[in-house]
This record gives sequence, C-alpha cells and structure tokens, in this order.
Amino acid sequence: MTPTRKTLGTVAVGTAAILTLSGCSGGTGASGSADGEVTLQMVESLTNPARTDLIRGLLDDFEAENPGVQVDLVSPPTDQADQKLQQMLQSGTGIDVLEVRDLTVGPFTNNGWLYDMSDDLSGWDGWDALTDNARAAAEQADGTYFVPYGFYGLSLFYRTDLVEQAGFDGPPETWEELLEQASAIQDPSNNTYGYAFRGGVNGYSNVVVAIEAYVMDDLDVSNAFLLEDGSTIFSAPEAQEALDTYFALFEEAAPPSAVSWGYPEMVEGFTNGTTAFLLQDPEVIATVQQSTTIADDQWATAPLLQGPSGQAAQPLATAGWGVAESSEHTDEAVALVEFLSSAGPATEFAQTNSLVPIIAEASDDDFYSEGPWQSYVAMTEDPETYVNVEQPRGESWWTEWGQKADQDVQNVLLGNMTTSELLTDWDAYWTEKYAGE
Repeated sequence: MTPTRKTLGTVAVGTAAILTLSGCSGGTGASGSADGEVTLQMVESLTNPARTDLIRGLLDDFEAENPGVQVDLVSPPTDQADQKLQQMLQSGTGIDVLEVRDLTVGPFTNNGWLYDMSDDLSGWDGWDALTDNARAAAEQADGTYFVPYGFYGLSLFYRTDLVEQAGFDGPPETWEELLEQASAIQDPSNNTYGYAFRGGVNGYSNVVVAIEAYVMDDLDVSNAFLLEDGSTIFSAPEAQEALDTYFALFEEAAPPSAVSWGYPEMVEGFTNGTTAFLLQDPEVIATVQQSTTIADDQWATAPLLQGPSGQAAQPLATAGWGVAESSEHTDEAVALVEFLSSAGPATEFAQTNSLVPIIAEASDDDFYSEGPWQSYVAMTEDPETYVNVEQPRGESWWTEWGQKADQDVQNVLLGNMTTSELLTDWDAYWTEKYAGE
C-alpha cells in the first residue's frame, strides 16, 4: 500500500523527535536570537504546485517538533530557479537551506557557497538507514554538501497499444530495436509519431546516454565521459555508430516540432498519444498516471536501452537538500536537512515525486515492485546489464558544457553540423578541460 501523509505521519513525528533542536550544539540556535525565534529560509529549484504543497506540509511537521523555529519556503519558477539561487548565494543573505542538484553542486562548492555538513552528520542516526547510492552521492571528495532526496534513473516509457498494433511482441531492448519499432509506428497522416525526441533544453543528455551504451566494453564507470584508457567517449569509433542511430530517430521517427522539445513537450507528446516512446526519469510516472488522456492499460515502462554489447549505462542523476555557507543558523538548518532525509519524510517525498528512494528499506514497499516501477526493479536486480555509472556533473564547467552541447545538438538537427564534427568537437572540449586541471 502506498504511504500517505497520514500513514507516514507517525514515522515522521517519531523521527522528528530525535531531531529536536535542543540536541544541537554550537552555532546560532533558537535561544541565541533576541525574540527566541529562528526563521530559516528554504529555496527549492524544481518547482511545481503539488511538490511545493508536499514540501510545505513536511516543513509544518518539522516546525511542530521544533518550537521556536519557523521555515519560510521560497519557490521560484523552475526556469528561473537556478539563477535566483545563484543570486541569493552570491549576496550571502536570505538563504539557509536550499535544493542542491548534481548539476549545481560543483559550481556552488567551487564558489564556497555551500556548508560542509560532514561533522554535523557524523553523529546522525539516519545515516545508516540510507542506501549505498545515497551515502556515496552525499560524500563528495572534499565534504558533504547535500543529502540526496532521491535519484532520477532513466527508463523507456512506451505505448503498449501502439507497440502491439505495429506487430511487436513487446518493447525494444536496444537502441537499434527502438529505431525499428519507432519507425514502424510513425504515421504523420494520423498524427502518430514514434519517438519523443529531445531537441531542446538538455537534449544533449540523451545523446550521451546513447554513446555510453555503445562504448560499454571500454567505459570508465567512475567517469562515464571517459574510456578506461583515459580518452573521451566521443573519440571512440562506436560513438559514431551511436549517433547514426540516435539522430535517425529524429529523421525517421519523431515529429518535426521535436527539434525544440524540452521536458514538458516530450511528456505532453507521450501522454496525449502523439508519440509512442519516451526516454525519461521516474518522476514522469506520476505525471502520466494523473493524465486524463491516456489509460492505465495503454502504457508501461521498460528498462533502459542497451547497446551492441548487451549492456546499458545508467547515469543516476540526483538532487537533495543542502545548507548555505552564509547561513547564520547552521545547527537549525542541518537539523532540517536531517529531518527531510529521515525515513518517514524522505520516503513520502520519494514516492509522491516518483523518485528512486534514498532509504534502504523503502525499496521493499509494494509501491516499488508493481506497475511502472517494475522496470526499475528489474534494472536494480541486474547490475551487470544495467550498469550504474557516474557522469562528471560536479565539474565547474558542467553548466557551460550543457549550454554548448545543447547548441551543438541543435546545429546537427538543423543541418549546420555533421555528427562526426560534433564528436570531434566534444572530444576536443573534454580533452582540453581535463588537460587544464
């Protein structure tokens, strides 16, 4: 049974009791403020109304267990959130707890904007309840700057009805099979297309996933932009084969408008019946389930697509909660991070937002072993086929890279750059960056 706010309330309150601020030491606590009150300002970055309501409810639980502490939640529009966070962090005022993503942790820490929670968390009882992946993500090389709230792992969303109508027994397992099925389903005259191609913002990410699948035999899983010999994945001959297949999906199996599709357009194209396949994170599960234009028996998920060697590289993306270095209330801020990362609140947050959980025992819940989550369970149980890899998202130039790579993908789609030119350029970019370290 899926936990609700009511069923999780007991767990959350029990956890929160452990985290009451009377147990905090040092720093500026509630008793240190003139009026006996401490106000924390928390800023999220992946904002949507339902998610904000959920977070607000968890903050209310925290406040109830910590008299004298108030938490104000700031929820900028998602497309402006990173810029807003950066401005607040640069100013050094007005922010205590914030959403930290694997895309932002590198730039934020390099600028000295995040507080190292290593010493604070060393005595936290909740640490042992986290999964190995959660602890590994939290422990950066030079400190602990955020605790993950969940993971975003890719799977293939597919229209079961369209796959069956096209004469296939099941979803594709490889990139080549995806191209075959998506091309067969493609029927522009009926406004039916094979694949929800990502040509807009963050479009480069799926290009890289395809390349990683094709170079799995030589991939450095600790840095999935490199091969084991230290050269970049973009220099491998197999990378060209991957791009030939991937960009064929646009030419043969995607709507022309997908040249500029980002996350919202991709998901809408799948839920409204326009496209048959969608490669996305598990948070989309909840969105599809809530859609009124697609029935439960019309869709399912399948494991991430494999390359020629029969393996797939699963780049586990993550985000979580961190504390600003400029906070004047680090004890209270860390206590809030611990509360949100504890069993009850963390499991509720992960399930409501369709995330791979950070709490080890949460994976035993029926929620994660039935329906669209079965593909994630299948991948977890077969780590030799679906290999977890780390991408260098913590590099200080990651944001610069993403902007450049998206523009390059656009140039290929518009005919201004060839795929071989793209690979040569990307190889040179990463080779030069690492040579300069």
